[in-house]
Amino acid sequence: MDLSVAQGREYLAIPGPSVIPDAVLQAMHRPAPNIYAGDLVDLTRSLIPDLRRVARTEHHVAIYISNGHGAWEAALSNVIAPGDTLLVPACGRFAHGWAEMANGLGAETQILDFGKSAPWDLNRIADALRADTAHRIKAVLAVHVDTSSSIRNDIPALRRVLDETGHPALLMADCIASLGCDRFEMDLWGVDVMVTGCQKGLMVPPGMSFVFFNPRAASARAAMPRVSRYWDWSPRANPEEFYQFFGGTAPTHHLYGLRAALDLIHAEGIDHVWDRHERLAQAIWAAADAWAQDGPFRLNVADPAYRSHAVTAIDLGAQHGTALRDWVSDNMGLTLGIGLGMAPPGDPAAHGFFRLGHMGHVNGQMILGLLGGLETGMCALGIPHGRGALDAAAAVIAGR
Repeated sequence: MDLSVAQGREYLAIPGPSVIPDAVLQAMHRPAPNIYAGDLVDLTRSLIPDLRRVARTEHHVAIYISNGHGAWEAALSNVIAPGDTLLVPACGRFAHGWAEMANGLGAETQILDFGKSAPWDLNRIADALRADTAHRIKAVLAVHVDTSSSIRNDIPALRRVLDETGHPALLMADCIASLGCDRFEMDLWGVDVMVTGCQKGLMVPPGMSFVFFNPRAASARAAMPRVSRYWDWSPRANPEEFYQFFGGTAPTHHLYGLRAALDLIHAEGIDHVWDRHERLAQAIWAAADAWAQDGPFRLNVADPAYRSHAVTAIDLGAQHGTALRDWVSDNMGLTLGIGLGMAPPGDPAAHGFFRLGHMGHVNGQMILGLLGGLETGMCALGIPHGRGALDAAAAVIAGR
């Protein structure tokens, strides 16, 4: 007898694309608009101050028709020339990915690898900066939340290290997984360049990315010998004609969706958005602690202070992780994220890892449903686990 209960609306609990609000989908469901004049022009101009509000900056933002990898390249192309050196503290796959992008543009990268389960060692970063007496390092590429490992790094502390060592390198932050989920204060924290995408905390289908930059970064751009016409952020941030916002044709329907998403964020209030993500993440951690009492269930990041509020990486053991993902997908209509970059390709250990996305348009009942799906799958597969996980999570959400 088929015991599957996967019918009905599926729950995509991966760390991006995130769950898309109905208001965003409805805003995008319309005929193509005029891209030369009219409502779309006014709507686009309304997005800029509201994007700044989410990033907590008073400075510039450039919009790109791309995913986060495009934002990486755009940011680098405006301030890094071939032969420049970058410092890359890495604790997950995406820091290495940004470094690889820089290498492809002719930059040299000095990678400080801290593994996949621990945050940056700021003393090692400080030592590397002090050793660079010639100031060859032009920028530090800092991933705020690495989507693969779910480590959340301390951006303000890194700014202090740069200031205390007197190093002039730009601080460039990847907030693709964190913006609109984990607290981020671009101006207060002294970030010079920040990149993000639309498909995670901003709750819009993939297709747009953003590069935020301050006057210090704009000065670095002005000193560049050349910048690709397409990636150049100057006309995008200061357009004389509407098409310059995008380097060509506007991503029309994404703009309508983004307008609806920003309306949702600002109606809730960014502080409440951050608090909601924190509480829902803590509910997941409480359940994980209960499951870990008897069995192989283990959160990748041991110290809660360094865990993302948007994504959680989990190791369930090589014989269980992929089996659990497959079971809940086939039988519960619940999709979990793969364990991206946590073990080399072909290594059986890779089958032990999976990730939970809890970013953007998520609430308490959704997270309890996600946790209930995990527990059901472990029961069905006979995976050992401790008891009381859902009670623990419910208590956190209830504020007890």
